[in-house]
Amino acid sequence: MQNIRAKYEHTICASCFGYITQAIVNNFVPLLFLTFQSQYGISLDKIGLLVTVNFGIQLLVDFCAAEFVDRIGYRVSIVAAHILSALGLAGLAVLPGLLPDAYIGIILCVVCYAIGGGIIEVLVSPIVEACPTKRKEAVMSLLHSFYCWGHVVVVLLSTLFFLGIGIENWKWLAVLWALLPLANAVYFLFVPIAMPVKEGKGMSMLELFRNKLFWIFCILMLCAGAAEQGMSQWASAFAEAGLGVSKTIGDLAGPCAFAVCMGTSRVLYSRFSDRISLRVGMSGSAVLCIISYLLASLAPTPLLGLIGCALCGFSVGILWPGTFSLASSALPVGGTAMFAFLALAGDMGCSVGPTLVGMVSEVLGSDLKRGILSAVIFPAILLTIVLLVKFGAERSRDVKDV
Repeated sequence: MQNIRAKYEHTICASCFGYITQAIVNNFVPLLFLTFQSQYGISLDKIGLLVTVNFGIQLLVDFCAAEFVDRIGYRVSIVAAHILSALGLAGLAVLPGLLPDAYIGIILCVVCYAIGGGIIEVLVSPIVEACPTKRKEAVMSLLHSFYCWGHVVVVLLSTLFFLGIGIENWKWLAVLWALLPLANAVYFLFVPIAMPVKEGKGMSMLELFRNKLFWIFCILMLCAGAAEQGMSQWASAFAEAGLGVSKTIGDLAGPCAFAVCMGTSRVLYSRFSDRISLRVGMSGSAVLCIISYLLASLAPTPLLGLIGCALCGFSVGILWPGTFSLASSALPVGGTAMFAFLALAGDMGCSVGPTLVGMVSEVLGSDLKRGILSAVIFPAILLTIVLLVKFGAERSRDVKDV
């Protein structure tokens, strides 16, 4: 136990499990949409609202976190976030059957775990950023890769559970998934947690809003989220429409392949970040992202289109964590408020990207390829900013490696 309290490797490990928890929160319930429809008689429009509620609550938490996290403390907040995530997931097995309206029970569970997921998203990056490590860009990239691996694991293990034990037993799986955030809440009680900036030394919201670089980083985060989700959210539909395969195969060929490639790029950058500067890495990734969008939307064959989807996952891998690292380097006293608003901007991008693809596709006669092509604007803007803007001093590397 003393070893856990003293070493920041445990802090980083707990934070990685935090991102896996967020992956469970965001990706488990969508696998049950048709089951909710058949078991509880819930209409598809109400089921679709669950996604809006989940991400809407997380956006609200991102906005409010700048105020309440510093007041109640990082440890209390991150532990509470994991407990809320566990309660929301486990509640799915109980509340819909207890309440007169099953849909209200599901909504309450979604709200509960969405609050937890939102707090986790805001806190894990500054917690890891504050750890006394060298090559913080590498550590940040590795940290964010665990959301990708969590996404893949949730889809694959849940699919295996449904095939082997039966989707009618999904409530047991909800309880099983709830055990991970519960265990990680206990883990976070003991790991060392350093503050990103000394108490009272972080920039106020007013100071942030007056800083031009802060707004540039918000635009970068919005573009990173939009470039990522503009392809990811439509990957399954693209796979099914392009190859005419089943939904199970479509999910594996679309979003799973995307997540694997995205996680791989983050791990690779964490390994080679000492040889590739973050600016060069993000510029190259943005160029590759533009190429992948063009390939996916203009390819003459479905297979090349799917390769474009997977390549997009690889290309966007370091854009989100890279922006966090650039912001931490250029605005070292940004504090919790900066991380909260950057997360808010990123989540807004995650909504804007898929929405643009859907709207353009609809206007152009349900042409998904041209809808996907429209999202190329996001990596193009990001590339322009990274190439033209001077972000500030390079990060100091004179700290002890963990």
